[in-house]
Amino acid sequence: MGFMKKIRQLRDRIKTFRFITWFGSLLPRRAVKAPNKQQSFRKWSASIVFIATELKMVFDLDNLPDDEGFMELKKNPKSSDLVNSDELSSASVKMAEEESEGDVDLHRVYTVDQEMDIEKNETFGMTGDRVSIIDDTFTKTGQPENPKDNNYDETQQILEAKQDREVWGKKMDFLLSTIGYAVDLSNVWRFPHLCYKNGGGAFLIPYFTVLFLCAGPVFLMEMSLGQYHRLGPISVWKMSPIFKGIGYSSCFMAYIVAFYYNIIIGWAFFYLFSSFTTQLPWTTCGHEWNSDQCWQQDWKKRDQTNNTLSINDTVSSTKEFFERGMLRLDKSEGLEDLGPIRWPLFLCTLFTFIILYFCLWKGVKSSGKVVWVTATLPYIILAILLIQGVMLPGAVEGIEYFIKPNLSRLNNPQVWIDAAVQVMFSVGAGFGTHIAYSSYNKFTNNCYRDCIITMAVNCFTSVFSGIVIFAYLGYMSLTSQKGIDQVATEGPGLVFIVYPEAVGTLPGSVFWSMIFFLMLITLGLDSAFGGLESPLTGLNDELKNKMKHRYSREILTFCVVSSAFIFSLPCLTEGGAYVFNILDNFAAGTSILFAVMSQVIAVSWFYGIDQFSSDLEQMTGRRPGLYWRICWKFISPILLLILVVTSIIDYVPLSYTSSDKTYNYPLYANIVGWCIALSIMLLIPAYAVYKLITTPGSLKERISLCISPEWEHQEIKEKKYVKRFQKRHWLSI
Repeated sequence: MGFMKKIRQLRDRIKTFRFITWFGSLLPRRAVKAPNKQQSFRKWSASIVFIATELKMVFDLDNLPDDEGFMELKKNPKSSDLVNSDELSSASVKMAEEESEGDVDLHRVYTVDQEMDIEKNETFGMTGDRVSIIDDTFTKTGQPENPKDNNYDETQQILEAKQDREVWGKKMDFLLSTIGYAVDLSNVWRFPHLCYKNGGGAFLIPYFTVLFLCAGPVFLMEMSLGQYHRLGPISVWKMSPIFKGIGYSSCFMAYIVAFYYNIIIGWAFFYLFSSFTTQLPWTTCGHEWNSDQCWQQDWKKRDQTNNTLSINDTVSSTKEFFERGMLRLDKSEGLEDLGPIRWPLFLCTLFTFIILYFCLWKGVKSSGKVVWVTATLPYIILAILLIQGVMLPGAVEGIEYFIKPNLSRLNNPQVWIDAAVQVMFSVGAGFGTHIAYSSYNKFTNNCYRDCIITMAVNCFTSVFSGIVIFAYLGYMSLTSQKGIDQVATEGPGLVFIVYPEAVGTLPGSVFWSMIFFLMLITLGLDSAFGGLESPLTGLNDELKNKMKHRYSREILTFCVVSSAFIFSLPCLTEGGAYVFNILDNFAAGTSILFAVMSQVIAVSWFYGIDQFSSDLEQMTGRRPGLYWRICWKFISPILLLILVVTSIIDYVPLSYTSSDKTYNYPLYANIVGWCIALSIMLLIPAYAVYKLITTPGSLKERISLCISPEWEHQEIKEKKYVKRFQKRHWLSI
């Protein structure tokens, strides 16, 4: 150890050389456009930086081997590890000639021994291999000691993917996009209803239990997969080719959801545009769409002696505006009579898809800027609405009704099932969006932190929006002289009927209406960005070698967005609400739970919890704790299996209730719905069978290649060693 001590002392004495590196970083990058003398100056300065970097590395304590390792290095020096300074200088000039975003060092060289070492500046190399990085330009200057090293092959794939992979403009672009996707309309209209129905504040106990044991670990898993492999939700399954159908299933499901989810944003635009008037149209009767049973709120203040209608026999003007004024459900008898397209809704939905196209056509660089508005504006509006709401009469009673715990409800298994389903949908796992978004991250991004922040904001938004909504429901209960349980509804009716009716009675109702529906639009757009980014990123990665056109991303985005709009047209007819209800119940119900369950099993058991934990350790510098590994391998799959089975057993034939009738769907409609769900789920086993059939070799060889990562295939063919055939792989935690 004495020799090493002297080396360390010598290293400390030459720290003054670091000012040379600092000096090089101050050199102006744009000077390369000038005459050749300035280019020569740049080349000379790059050489200085190279020398300083080499000196710094030689005496860097972190990279020094121990005494035994030093003697081994002395016996077996590798001349191939030397770096050509002329090549580095020319590379520096080339780098300076291109405009690069962000601050990067002029030159950084790292040598790593034995295993891949990930530095915080995204620079990594392999086993005797030195990698030179200049602004994402990788210059390989040596070969690994063992060219068949699996880890080396895997690293090379990551390096190749990194070279031309788009990245987020800023760290906050990714975080806001993820938060905006997770926090969607269900936080406003579904969570508050489930909370008050299932024991108020007591509902938070099963909610957070499922969040910590299942939804959170699954969320971190998806984020880690995309970030490590730097591939979309389809191509990422190179880690276990037989499960590539999960990627296709997720993207297909996200694509189908776009058919009807964006319709809701179109409804919000319709209400927003309808608010630009002196009097909100849903607050009064007398319009051409109103029926004889129409009843408006301000009539309660009048003498009702001459009114022959009982209040119980009437329909509120707000409800008639939604059902008859906007949807025109009174013109349709059901699926057999959809009627013509509602052109106002057509234009509003078209406007929505146009916004989506221009926010997505340039990739995350464009959508990442939009979310600074769409992800933050809802919280500002919610705060304004809360301030107004708590000052209304009856608001306190409404909030108490929302948060007052009823612990006896926890004995009901349905409460736990509702909590599990809600938190799984709220996190947004299973659609491939988190994999797509995180694939544009830096390799060493702290995905633990992003996961925790997103989940915390998501939970806060659910509770916060519930307080806001129930403040107004308490006010509505007082003014309508009905119980809160009679006023509160679930789904679109809460935000398109109950809340508009509440704000319609306030002073300045036009203003409150506009900001509320603006909030709904921004909440919906965030989730719509993520929903479409999944198939866009997945297809873009898969078709990368075939689509080399300059505007391939724009063309692909146009095809996906325009086709989704075309398939949404049945939802824009007079009977479109009936079609909407089918898609809403089947497109992302049992199918998403099945996809998430398959994903967790594939990663934790087939890819391997040990391998996955090592991947996380390479990115973040720390291995996942026992809590995460147990959740991934045991708790999450079991809980998801229970949810899948329960969703099938508890299936109830579809029906749609409006103000004047209850429409029971015919048998074929339920069959069509299950066909939609099965078409999503069956992609997973169907692709597995296809992969087994098309893979050459004996059955054992086929299975070994299909369940093993592609970077291990060469070793399997040559050495006949299959890691996933070993007991240790399956028993490790």
